[in-house]
Amino acid sequence: MPKPFRTGALVLSVAALAIVAPAAAQAAPAATCQNGYVGLTYDDGPNPGNTNTLLTALRNNNVRATMFNVGQNAAANPGLVAAQVNAGMWVANHSYTHPHMLTLSQSQMSSELSRTQSAIQNAGGGTPRLFRPPYGETNATLQSAASALGLRTVTWDVDSQDWNGASTDQIVQAASRLTNGQLILMHDQYATTVAAIPRIAAGLNSRGLCAGMISPTTGRAVAPDGGSTPPPGGSTCTTTYAEGQKWNDRFNGQVTVSGATNWTVTVTLQSPQRVLATWNAAVTYDSTGLVMTARPNGNGNVFGFTIQHNGNWTWPSLACAA
Repeated sequence: MPKPFRTGALVLSVAALAIVAPAAAQAAPAATCQNGYVGLTYDDGPNPGNTNTLLTALRNNNVRATMFNVGQNAAANPGLVAAQVNAGMWVANHSYTHPHMLTLSQSQMSSELSRTQSAIQNAGGGTPRLFRPPYGETNATLQSAASALGLRTVTWDVDSQDWNGASTDQIVQAASRLTNGQLILMHDQYATTVAAIPRIAAGLNSRGLCAGMISPTTGRAVAPDGGSTPPPGGSTCTTTYAEGQKWNDRFNGQVTVSGATNWTVTVTLQSPQRVLATWNAAVTYDSTGLVMTARPNGNGNVFGFTIQHNGNWTWPSLACAA
């Protein structure tokens, strides 16, 4: 897919830019969690090639997730388990070797689980209280083995199909089906899954949902301990979107950031829109060109952009992290 044009790709007159001043303003909805919490989950880590990238994306978008770690991966990569905790994620048990658990004896099941508990604890991941069986395969014997170790067995409500070659668009679409209390299955090792995070975060924000923890009592997503959604060390900011000049083929928008001076704003467009020009921010794009990440460039807390609408006049959605 062609990359979006960067600043200056479209020649705009000074007069055109001067009238970016808002004709109307609308505050982007804050993540108030008024419609509840969902559980973002990532299986099969930690992996040296992708875990840090995944954690960075989650942190940059101010969301927390549950990491269902494979015990042998945790044992081999203890620093990545510590990184998961330091990033504010919850660490859980996904067996030691990722076998088909129902083919094992009860003692073998218990060994898979207890060895994973030890590997995660030894790596600084705490004592997991959740177990996700590989492939979602479970029965009363396995659940009994898990319960004996203080583990609640959980599966998922929505399967992102990232393991089955789902595109980033398809993963985002799967996440859009989440409702209060539900969990989505994703995996640690796929670039398409990481690329979906900004759009998933923006979509949850627009629907009044927050990424929460999984209750070891009910197995459902609930408010994080202490009632705070951002990872430790994070703070909040808000955005106000102002509609600017319109032309037949494009429109200007302006974003004002409040509550922080060191911010990251994720601007999610609606396909087939494209960004033609930006000002007063340092910007990067994801591989689809639909998600633009804006950061301060020394020109204050107000930045703008020109969007080629290609028939879709919908304003972009905004998510702010500080």
